[in-house]
Amino acid sequence: QVQLVESGGRLVQAGGSLRLSCAASGRAFGAYAMGWFRQAPSAPGNERQFVAAISWTGAITYYADDVKGRFIISRDNAKNMVYLQMNSLKPEDATAYYCAAQRKRIPSIVSYEYDYWGQGTQVTVSS
Repeated sequence: QVQLVESGGRLVQAGGSLRLSCAASGRAFGAYAMGWFRQAPSAPGNERQFVAAISWTGAITYYADDVKGRFIISRDNAKNMVYLQMNSLKPEDATAYYCAAQRKRIPSIVSYEYDYWGQGTQVTVSS
């Protein structure tokens, strides 16, 4: 079992930066691939859009096209933490962001393949 708690979401101006953090508890955090997803705008239900993912060692990272070059995912296995550095924020980045863990070493970009989820943190971007 892994429990995830996100933090760092807040109001920020367009063009600004924000760092989201995800604290993980439980065993063998280093054996999990981690991902960040966000609530898809105007999507019904709980549809979540892939943002970024990182392998268990941190050597492999994936990004959605619309955040590539602006967001950076990283992890610190010694601290059981995953981060999402968000730069050059746009109003369309505003939504809830979720941290997720999957029992694989190489990450997936598909939300249903993740096993554990945090409760989310809200990012608001003012134009």
